[in-house]
Amino acid sequence: MSTANIVDILMPYYGDVPLMQAAVRSVLAQDDPGWRLTVVDDGRAAGVPEWFAGIDDDRVRYLRNEHNLGVTGNFNRCLELVEHELVVLLGCDDLLLPNYVRTVLGVYADVPDAAVVQPGVVTIDGAGRPVRTLTDEAKRRLYAPRFTGRCELAGQPLAVSLLRGDWLYFPSLCWRAEAIAGLRFRADLGVIQDLAFLLDLVRRDGKLVAEDTVCFRYRRHRGSESATTAVQGSRFVEAGEFFADAAEEMADHGWPRAARVARRHLSSRLFALTMLPQALRQPGRPAVGALAEHVFGTPAAGLGRRRGSVWSHHAND
Repeated sequence: MSTANIVDILMPYYGDVPLMQAAVRSVLAQDDPGWRLTVVDDGRAAGVPEWFAGIDDDRVRYLRNEHNLGVTGNFNRCLELVEHELVVLLGCDDLLLPNYVRTVLGVYADVPDAAVVQPGVVTIDGAGRPVRTLTDEAKRRLYAPRFTGRCELAGQPLAVSLLRGDWLYFPSLCWRAEAIAGLRFRADLGVIQDLAFLLDLVRRDGKLVAEDTVCFRYRRHRGSESATTAVQGSRFVEAGEFFADAAEEMADHGWPRAARVARRHLSSRLFALTMLPQALRQPGRPAVGALAEHVFGTPAAGLGRRRGSVWSHHAND
């Protein structure tokens, strides 16, 4: 089997052992054999190496970091381990449906110049039950392009689409390794670095292909870092600085429409608005100021700090 017919599935692992094991089993259950799984363990949970030693499949390899690298460091470590032409950065609590590998290989066979593929996704809660959230409804109804079958986007239209509202599900994406060569996740970002990584790809004129065949289960947790930082308000401090920098970079790149959308960052402000009632109920209301400033403050035009420029981390630019 050529490397063009193998999906390199990299799983940066930390956290819940049973959820990770379920994610691994979902890879083992693929109905297309064209995959290789690498799990990079950034923790010290007991019994995990022994569990992997019991998997009788030479397509699975398990690595445990000698020292804790943190979330960003472990994601970047996974990028260093890519060996095949197609790459997935699978969340350690998400699930592939049995047709995932077959679906993404089919898209790349039809669209070989695709840089990244977004397959169809359903969301589940911590217990694995289907769930509909305000965030997912907004992604589907407000921000995702309307299409049947497949949709292709690139250049400024793709940048505008993502900056208007990031409708993609990052752990479900399948990337062409050549398209993301040299890209890394930014250590100065916490919960918005997936969008930064995507915009890096867009700037390289990478083409996104969205496919409506459902083959991925994306897990949403009430206690996730994204949810926690949203309630605390720190997510929106980071977001305000990020969109300001992105607006300047888009303008410099000659994409004025994308720059305007980044300055307004309306979807991020609307999200902060939905968090305000919960923040008002917290003792001392510590997050209210940050949320209110993000919602009602002046758009980010001219406020970019260039603190860790959106594309300053390219290894080969």
